[in-house]
Amino acid sequence: MNTRQTSRTARVLPLVNPVRDYDWGSPTLIPELLGRVPDGRPAAELWLGAHPAAPSSIRSDGSSAVGRAGRSLADLLQAEPVAVLGRRVSDRFGPRLPFLLKVLAAERALSLQVHPRPHLARAGYHREVRAGLLSGDPRRSFHDEQHKPELIVALSTFEALAGFRSPRSVRALLDGLAGRLVDGVRAALDASPSTAGVRAATRALVAARTSPTCADDVAEAVASVAARHAATSPTARADATVLALAAQHPGDPGALVSLLLNRVTLEPGEAMFVPAGEVHAYLSGLGVEVMAASDNVLRAGLTTKHVDAGALLECASFAPRPPGRPDTTVSGDQSVVTTYRAPVAEFALTFADVVSGEPVALAGDGPRIVLALDGEARLLTGGGELTLRRGESCLVPDAAGSLTVDGTAHLVCAWVP
Repeated sequence: MNTRQTSRTARVLPLVNPVRDYDWGSPTLIPELLGRVPDGRPAAELWLGAHPAAPSSIRSDGSSAVGRAGRSLADLLQAEPVAVLGRRVSDRFGPRLPFLLKVLAAERALSLQVHPRPHLARAGYHREVRAGLLSGDPRRSFHDEQHKPELIVALSTFEALAGFRSPRSVRALLDGLAGRLVDGVRAALDASPSTAGVRAATRALVAARTSPTCADDVAEAVASVAARHAATSPTARADATVLALAAQHPGDPGALVSLLLNRVTLEPGEAMFVPAGEVHAYLSGLGVEVMAASDNVLRAGLTTKHVDAGALLECASFAPRPPGRPDTTVSGDQSVVTTYRAPVAEFALTFADVVSGEPVALAGDGPRIVLALDGEARLLTGGGELTLRRGESCLVPDAAGSLTVDGTAHLVCAWVP
């Protein structure tokens, strides 16, 4: 049987996508992308995919712009996995979409967090199942058995922390600072100026959350940072980060953990890859993020959600390294195509600035999710065509065949390499 010709999914499927209202989200950026009037509530993440926590749905009338949500994309995948995914992807990952595409809009810092590597994700998930923690329990850290490497491309200036600085760099940042917590970090690094010292310093700060003097100890250290910052020191950026995080989360030692991490600024079009095991925190900005389809987040601070410092320390890598950058290729003349590839099997991300009269070909097989960021794009496949305008999106199943885009638009496509 020729799946491409006979499947009901041999056409482009317009999507309805959930918006997650986490408290750190911007109330305006995602509504503006979607053409909605902001309602004052935070809109943190737009999810495009089939993750069971918040799957996209197929528009019931087949239109990209109007109509209500119909069948869940997760249900469609279970019913027709090969038609949606293709044999190549379904044989490798089973009957599931291996990636999750997001638009992330941060007005305040996200939690200090890490995502587990595959074997630790499986172990943690089954440990919590045996402990009787049901799906959706806020005390859970492991919501599935998958790892969660992720790649983010900035749409605006995007601020973040990612990966550990070298022990020498951290030690230099502590010069001029005082207080019990700073002294503990300094002692850990002096005793072992290595990965082990970075681990011990992180553990000391994370463990301070449970100390009865935590609030006073954090305030003492933050006051020391503020005094140095007021003196116009060469550490101004690191100091300002500590002060901003301390203002958002008073008494949280996670603000001081920022001194151990690389400070990152991405300008529009720049990208960062965060592998599983890397401690990070996104601070502010608008970006498009693609990740393995998991919701495993191990938090150690800067959050009102469940904190699992033990799991974070177990799963994190403390090897100092600079922030990861994906492989990036650019092609085209008038229409420009930029593809970001990370060293993982689940996803790649392509941005296309399409000019009318110079169509571009995107990923030729497998499941593809396309989101129009601006303009008007005409998607052409063997299974028909669909027009997307700003904020509209669709799934292009494997059964729809090759994908060409024409029009005048800026769009992003997530796909499986």
